[in-house]
Amino acid sequence: MKGVVTAGLALAVLTGVAMFMHDGTISSAVAQTRPATREVPRFEPDPAWPRLPAKWVFGQVSSVSIDERGHAWILQRPTTIRSDQKARAMAAPPVLEFDEGGNFVQGWGGPGEGFDWVESERGIYVDPKGFVWIGGNGKTDHHLLKFAKAGKFVMQIGRKGASTGNNDTHNVNQAADTFVYAKTNELFVADGYGNRRIIVFDADTGAFKRMWGAFGKPPQDKVPAKAKIAEDDRIPAKEESGPGPDNFVMPVHAARVSNDGLVYVSDRGGKRVQVFTLEGKFVAQTFVDRWCEAPHCGNGQTVASTAFSHDADQRFLYVASRSPARIWILDRKTLEPLDSFGRLGVAPGEFYVLHHMNVDSKGNLYTTEVQDGKRAQKFVFKGLVSVPVK
Repeated sequence: MKGVVTAGLALAVLTGVAMFMHDGTISSAVAQTRPATREVPRFEPDPAWPRLPAKWVFGQVSSVSIDERGHAWILQRPTTIRSDQKARAMAAPPVLEFDEGGNFVQGWGGPGEGFDWVESERGIYVDPKGFVWIGGNGKTDHHLLKFAKAGKFVMQIGRKGASTGNNDTHNVNQAADTFVYAKTNELFVADGYGNRRIIVFDADTGAFKRMWGAFGKPPQDKVPAKAKIAEDDRIPAKEESGPGPDNFVMPVHAARVSNDGLVYVSDRGGKRVQVFTLEGKFVAQTFVDRWCEAPHCGNGQTVASTAFSHDADQRFLYVASRSPARIWILDRKTLEPLDSFGRLGVAPGEFYVLHHMNVDSKGNLYTTEVQDGKRAQKFVFKGLVSVPVK
């Protein structure tokens, strides 16, 4: 992909995006009369960002967060560099800070006194008070870590290897993502590689507040196995129907809270975004690239992360669709698909195992890639453009 990326290619009937309301009915928002054109955000990849010091190399880049200064905080996995001894010796620190221009500021992370470093670095988040939260998705990563920006340890929620499952209110189980909602000072956790839930803690004390699963129901350890699709029915992949499983389909990959107090959950295995109130009441859901089935579409999983546009109303919802290697732009309130960009590849603007995403105060979009992707990308916001409605 070269230059500016805007697509405006497909509508819900082609993408498998459908919005289900709390009463199980399909929203009529998509079916209403459409205007001839609509405005969508326009982005341009910055191939020079970030500038990692020459002495270091990235492993898998799992997560990115943007702080109040517009600095990007990147979490990467040094132990995933396995090519040779020389390359392993050049592994960058797990936590890396870059300024707005992509210049390296500092790096830290790894085992230390008083806390258990994660087995596999998964999520990083800089909260409104400037604290850095780290989570892991290794087998024993049943805890969350909180640090000051310089790397000083502040607090640990949970204990390494101690989870007893989805009803455990003290430990997480391979948590994928965190987000602090400033108005309530609550930490929302997508506890989603080992568990199937959203769990909420007090961001200062780590005290448990509440938790819920898909559709706001209690999370479960044992769920019915998904029926296998016959190989002959996979080509071409057939669209699923109905509201989907009653439980999140692991991994539950991200959680974000909008300015108006709605919780957007990325159910990666379920190929959907579910929306809740702050208390966990189900509001709506939308499926993204629901047709995608393994082995003909990567691992068959889609919604890896979401992010909001930078305007005060957060008009747009960005959805990272992992296996199809693209980012969808949705109307945040109606969940109607408006546009998409990206494709599989390693050139600037393409994605190879899209994993996580975030937005800065200027509207620039940041993404990370794992497995062989091993990079972070910055997409510069170029404003809104009018595209024809297809």
